[in-house]
Amino acid sequence: MNLAYIPSPSTGVIDLGPIPLRGYAFCIIIGVFVAVWFGNKRWVARGGRAGTVADIAVWAVPFGLVGGRLYHVITDYQLYFSDGENWVDAFKIWQGGLGIWGAIALGAVGAWIGCRRRGIPLPAWADALAPGIALAQACGRWGNWFNQELYGKATDVPWALKISEGPNRVAGTYHPTFLYESLWCVGVALLVIWADRRFKLGHGRAFALYVAAYCAGRAWIEYMRVDEAHHILGLRLNVWTALIVFVLAVTYIVISAKVRPGREEIVEPGEPEAPEATDSVDAGDVEDAESGKDAEPGKDAESADAKPVEPESESESAEDAPKTNGQAEAAKG
Repeated sequence: MNLAYIPSPSTGVIDLGPIPLRGYAFCIIIGVFVAVWFGNKRWVARGGRAGTVADIAVWAVPFGLVGGRLYHVITDYQLYFSDGENWVDAFKIWQGGLGIWGAIALGAVGAWIGCRRRGIPLPAWADALAPGIALAQACGRWGNWFNQELYGKATDVPWALKISEGPNRVAGTYHPTFLYESLWCVGVALLVIWADRRFKLGHGRAFALYVAAYCAGRAWIEYMRVDEAHHILGLRLNVWTALIVFVLAVTYIVISAKVRPGREEIVEPGEPEAPEATDSVDAGDVEDAESGKDAEPGKDAESADAKPVEPESESESAEDAPKTNGQAEAAKG
């Protein structure tokens, strides 16, 4: 008998009057706020403007939600389009079912649109947001706890997750894979923050590191899960996806470091300040010239020595002399 375990909530919905507050949706929303807040701090530290991350997230988040749901529905189509299933359930996102692979892929398309509208490089924005995305995933995984889904194999370890009887699940204690992935994502965020400070990652390499590190953990966590999934050569589909994406991310880091080393110096174009600075200096010079307040001692004397007043040339004197004599002669006559 297992005396120590993690209890599951009795319900995933809290009714606030006529408004149902669903635990899964709440965790997703909290994750989005964490990602935007932390991404904004990193973006400003890189030299960007406050609010830019949120402006682009307005494009990235809806695209990501649609992409995540599409990936889930396509890869688990039997849950919605088999005999006896209701295809309308494919739109009930609050019941769970967001594939991170689709969310990142289509979310990147939305982010590209937002970055293009603002005239900033997508890789730099992705680097700033990378740890925040990992933290958002750490928050979002707790939505699986509310829904009592995506748990691992049966176990009696002290930190086992207790699952109650319900549709498509058998009561018992199982590995809390949602917790494993949540903790792993926190570790990924810390890794990216450390590596970015240590190696000054740029041109999308911080984001690629996040992807590679997440895939490394997702592969073994996915292997522990017991929910229904498609298999290829004995491995779950998401395990293959994690392995392929891991290789692509590492390849990008290696090639990018050789082709575009270093980090972007300017991540967001700002207002031109050089003309204003020049105008202020010129105005100051005019003021000083008129008032003479800031003149350095001996400066006028040095200027006088450097530019002495030249006497009139002999030709000019010669020209004046006849005129004078002519006038005198005219006066005499």
